[in-house]
Amino acid sequence: MVNDWLSDMVARVNNGYRSGAVFVEIPTTKILAEVLRVMKEEGYVEKVEKNDSNLKVTLKYKGKDPAIMGMRRVSKPGVRIYTGSSVQPKVWGDLGINIISTNLGVMSGKKARKVKAGGEIICQIW
Repeated sequence: MVNDWLSDMVARVNNGYRSGAVFVEIPTTKILAEVLRVMKEEGYVEKVEKNDSNLKVTLKYKGKDPAIMGMRRVSKPGVRIYTGSSVQPKVWGDLGINIISTNLGVMSGKKARKVKAGGEIICQIW
């Protein structure tokens, strides 16, 4: 039984890239669909399709190299991590992104800075 769907999604995506898989299937929840939408907008996954109870995520590769070098869950159920709009942690010297849940919805850290919205840091991708 899975208690933390976001950590499960991060593990599935990381394992999919490490094994060279073409796609991974992830159970459908609203927050996971929003995080995957941001990942697609930022160019980290190829496409996201919704099946009956799963999201089919097509992973993106540049030649044989994966588009994502790493991904980690920051805010966990036991310890929530929040940030302001202007004080976000840098990911790999600003080469990666933060995915943040704000009161305006789930968005990348760069977009949150532009609209001056802070919130909970869900995960980091580099």
